[in-house]
Amino acid sequence: MNAELPDLHQLSRADIVRIQTERLRQLLAEIVPRNRFWTDRLARAGINDGQLRELADLARLPCISKAEILADQQAHPPYGSNLTYDRGAYSRLHQTSGTTGVPLRWLDTPESWNCLLKSWQQLFQLMGLRKDDRLFFAFSFGPFLGFWAGFEGANRLGHLCLPGGGLSSPARLAMLIENQATVVCCTPTYALRLAEAATEQGVDLRNSAVRAILVAGEPGGNIPATRKRIEEAWGARVVDHWGMTELGPLAIEEEHRPGGLTVLETECIAEILDPLTLQPVPPGEEGELVVTNFGRAGSPLLRYRTGDRVRAEPSQPAPGSPHSSLLHLAGGIFGRTDDMLTIRGNNLYPAALEDAIRSIADVAEFRIELRTVKAMQHIKIDVEPAPGLTTAQSTQLAALVADCIRRRWHFQAEVATVPSGSLPRFEMKAKRFVRVE
Repeated sequence: MNAELPDLHQLSRADIVRIQTERLRQLLAEIVPRNRFWTDRLARAGINDGQLRELADLARLPCISKAEILADQQAHPPYGSNLTYDRGAYSRLHQTSGTTGVPLRWLDTPESWNCLLKSWQQLFQLMGLRKDDRLFFAFSFGPFLGFWAGFEGANRLGHLCLPGGGLSSPARLAMLIENQATVVCCTPTYALRLAEAATEQGVDLRNSAVRAILVAGEPGGNIPATRKRIEEAWGARVVDHWGMTELGPLAIEEEHRPGGLTVLETECIAEILDPLTLQPVPPGEEGELVVTNFGRAGSPLLRYRTGDRVRAEPSQPAPGSPHSSLLHLAGGIFGRTDDMLTIRGNNLYPAALEDAIRSIADVAEFRIELRTVKAMQHIKIDVEPAPGLTTAQSTQLAALVADCIRRRWHFQAEVATVPSGSLPRFEMKAKRFVRVE
C-alpha cells in the first residue's frame, strides 16, 4: 500500500504495545508544557512530567468527557484552550454535526492532518481496498469531518476519487455509474436512499461495478437488518467504519473478519471501561470505549469517553490467520451509553429497534418519537410503506411492526403508517429518533 506504513497483519501484540508506548511518550513530550489544558489537567491529577511512561500509567489520569471539552470551548471561544500551538499553526477546521447539542470545533495542523490521512491509508489496508478501486464519496464536504480525510487518503494512494458533494441523488447515481465506481462511501441511511433513487430511476445497482459500500457516521453498518437491506439493494458488501471528529478515523471492518470493527491501535490506545465505575471490564464483557489518540498533538485527547458501547473479541487470532492482532470489537458499536430507553420495564436501544423495524421488508422509512406519559417513557413509531402497497397492506404493515416488537420485548408499541414519501430522507446522519416534550 505505502512504504511508510506498517503491514498491520504482520504486527504482534508485542509490536503494538511497543508502538503505543513510544507514541504515548512522544505525545506527552510534545504537549507538556506547551498545551496548558493538558498540563493543568495532569497537574490536578497529581501527575508530574515523565510519570506517564508506560501504558499502565494512563490509569492514573481521569477520563475526560465531551461535556468537559464543550465547556472549555464555551469558556474559551471558539476553539477552547486545548491547543498546543499558536493559532497560526493550524490549517484545517472541522466540527461535529451537533445532533446531540452544541457542535464541537476541532483544529488540525498540517502534521496532524497528515496523520489522519495515514490513518485512512491503514484502514483501507485492513478493509482490503484494491489497487484498481475507484471511490465515490456521496457526502456534502461541509465542516463535518465525514470522509474528508478518507477522500484525500485514498487519493494519496493513487485511487480515482469522485466527489459527490452538491449533487442530487439522481446526479450522484449517474456519476458513480458512468465512472464505474467500485466503492461508495456514505452513511447507511444514504446508501438506502441512493438505492431507493435507483429504483425510481430504473438503475440496476446490482449489476453495477460497485463491490463495496463503506458506511460511517451512524449505526447501520453493524445493524443486521439494515446491513442486509443495503447489501441486497446494491449487490455489494457493506464495510462498517468508526471514527469521531475529535478523535479521527480509528476503526474499520476487516476484509476477512466481517461483523465487527478492528481498532487502529497504531494510532491510539483503546480501553473498554465500565461506564459507571470507569474501571476495565472483564475480557469479553460490554463497556464504554475510551480512547487516547496519538496523531493530533495540536489538539490531543487522552482517555476520552466516546460514549459508545462495545465488546472486545475475547480470543486472539491463531498464528497464520488472515486477521490482524489489533483489538477487535465484536459486533461493532452497539449504541450509546446514554441512549438506553426503558419501555414498560424493558431496556432497549434505538439500534435494536431499527433492527426490528428494518426486518419488515415493506418498511421504506421510519421515525421513532419518545415522550413521557404519566411519568413513563412511551414510544410512537411512524412507518412509511414501500411504494405500491395498497391501503389494506399499509394498515397491515403497522400491525406487523407492532407484532415484531411485542414478540421481541413483550410490550405493545404504538405504530402508525404515514403516506409514502412523507418522512424525511437524509444525506448525513439521520434523525429518526425524536424526543417530544
